[in-house]
Amino acid sequence: MKLSILTDRQGTRMPSHIAVIINASAGFGYTTEWADALAEKFRSNGTNARVILAHSGDEIVDAAKSAVADRPDVIVAGGGDGTINAVASCLIGTDIPFGVLPLGTLNHFAKDLRIPLGLDEAVANIAAGNSINIDAGEVNGRLFLNNSSLGLYPDIVRDREKQQKRLGRGKWTAFFWATMTTLRRYPFLNVTIGVNKDKHRRRSPFVFVGNNEYLMEGFNIGVRERLDAGRLCLYVTHRTGRMGLFMLAMRALFGRLRGARDFDGVAATDLLIETRRKRMRVATDGEVTIMETPLRYRIRPGALRVIVPERAGPREADGAGTHARVASVL
Repeated sequence: MKLSILTDRQGTRMPSHIAVIINASAGFGYTTEWADALAEKFRSNGTNARVILAHSGDEIVDAAKSAVADRPDVIVAGGGDGTINAVASCLIGTDIPFGVLPLGTLNHFAKDLRIPLGLDEAVANIAAGNSINIDAGEVNGRLFLNNSSLGLYPDIVRDREKQQKRLGRGKWTAFFWATMTTLRRYPFLNVTIGVNKDKHRRRSPFVFVGNNEYLMEGFNIGVRERLDAGRLCLYVTHRTGRMGLFMLAMRALFGRLRGARDFDGVAATDLLIETRRKRMRVATDGEVTIMETPLRYRIRPGALRVIVPERAGPREADGAGTHARVASVL
């Protein structure tokens, strides 16, 4: 284990009210000196923090479980959406507030909750302590805060990771070439989707399940207005090739997705996805795992208590034609 626990300048352990778990494997200089500076930021905001540098996914989970057992006032995750997911998974069902330091590349979860992306501002937000309860999604017992997907995206992630390991390519270079490779193959899924006691068959290159509703039209595509509506939202294309998928993307960008015949969206509290495959790759918050089928999705209303800016709430509309409500029926 390489967990690094912060001490004060005299080397004695400080009383801890906040446990801060940092993904130190990202390669951005998260050293003991950096952790000491981070703890000082918390002290300057009137609170003490115990900073833990975790160097692998297993260490992140172990640190989170240990922190839950210690019952601090707040548990904080610092990293990208995968790190946020790993720590949050250990807090589900507890009343411990969850703080977020958005240290990743995309930070979808933080953006949707309007958590500040700057480190100083994010620390100040956690110290302020305003919290709300949000929903979490779950597939076969695995938590997701953002979304889960089947088909193209898990295949792209798998190929990207192979290229990073075997060819030493950077993340974005590997992602580009993995996307090109996957689109050349363009695999289809034959799935049966169970929703509201009905079953619908689809042949699709991808299936996307969001924790609450994603905006699917306009320049805000891919964001959520709220995370506490208590529902999953499923989006699926069907009977479309590469050009059809490109045209769907263009329709979404220009606010015309609701008229598309090859796109469905539906909201539900639980979903069942069946396929002839006994096992398949499933992405949850950007992490890919192999799961046995069928895939059982459900929403867990108010399962996580998250610290957010005091006035964080539903996003306001940016104008007519930019928001696509989930209204189509499978």
